[in-house]
Amino acid sequence: MKILHICLASHYTEGMTYQDNQLPDQNVVDGHDVIVVSDCYKYEGVNLVEVNEEDCITKSGVRLVRMKYDRIINDFISSKIRKVKRLYDFLVTERPDVILFHGVAGFEMLSVAKYKMNNSKIKLYVDSHEDYHNSGTVWVSLFFQYRVFNSFIVSRIRKYVDKFLFLSYETRDFLVDIYGLKNDELEFYPLGGVVINEKEKRCYSDNVRRYHGYESTDILIVHTGKLTASKKTKELIEAFSQVRSTKLKLLIIGSIPEEQKPVLNSLISNDERINFLGWKNADELTEYLCAADIYFQPGTQSATMQNAICCGVPVALYPYSSHEPYLKNNGFFVKNSQDYIDVLNEISSNPQKLLEMSDASYLIAREILDYKVLAARLYR
Repeated sequence: MKILHICLASHYTEGMTYQDNQLPDQNVVDGHDVIVVSDCYKYEGVNLVEVNEEDCITKSGVRLVRMKYDRIINDFISSKIRKVKRLYDFLVTERPDVILFHGVAGFEMLSVAKYKMNNSKIKLYVDSHEDYHNSGTVWVSLFFQYRVFNSFIVSRIRKYVDKFLFLSYETRDFLVDIYGLKNDELEFYPLGGVVINEKEKRCYSDNVRRYHGYESTDILIVHTGKLTASKKTKELIEAFSQVRSTKLKLLIIGSIPEEQKPVLNSLISNDERINFLGWKNADELTEYLCAADIYFQPGTQSATMQNAICCGVPVALYPYSSHEPYLKNNGFFVKNSQDYIDVLNEISSNPQKLLEMSDASYLIAREILDYKVLAARLYR
């Protein structure tokens, strides 16, 4: 089976832990011929850089084809419309059996719908990550890009799409509100992860603890991301510093924006139990997640949460409705600083509870987050 992922808004970057990476990789493992079509941007560390068009094979065996956007007025407008005149002919040449179009956005949804219209036996899925927190946050964008431009395209293509896939309850609400999609057109398809088995997890954990000199009885709290104010890193550190247990260790992984450095660097340096590790690649991040006794995500949403659960790690999450499927006896909802303090006190006085929560995280991972399971749903 030939499976085509169209990622024209994703800035595909080899070696990341995003869905655009891990799902195609799993398709390859399952024995399929896999192509990713991406735009001509990728990440180098935390920086987004422009690259040339290319057609190559990644280390995981995925064929990566980069295509430039057609120029429409200027670069900004081109990046919003995302028209790529080469794409339809590419579809005709490659003849995919399954197309997953990542993101309900852009002109080329028309091209894949046209291809499905002319090849009715293929499967066409459109995957949505958009919600009111990350899309159309400025009214001009919400109105013109989503309610006008994308909405018009969705109205033209919806009869050709087998399912619109939504990754969260908030994404479902966005699709219903903005595009008027019905329940029978929609299917829950969460961001997933690669499930790390218990033996691998212990090995990674032992390596991390040995490297940093942590004891087996230390309780490692991992917090990650691009540490903007919305991540609530400042509030987490302040709460952590109020709980004086020497068993608690806070590992912070990611990048600190310039405007946050004066505040965060001072707070980190004032507590010797806090270790800022900077940016880590996907493999390194997995090792630190495996070493964590709990993953703390008190602010905005991040796909690292799903990866943490796939490492059998309990989680502390802000109570977004989209987090409800991922918290079932495997962690805590935390809304404010007092909640952070209460959780830290609880786990320091009863660390055994984290072992039970770890088992619950593994159960959730294997039932709904394992990319082996998610990939198989594309082959139906």
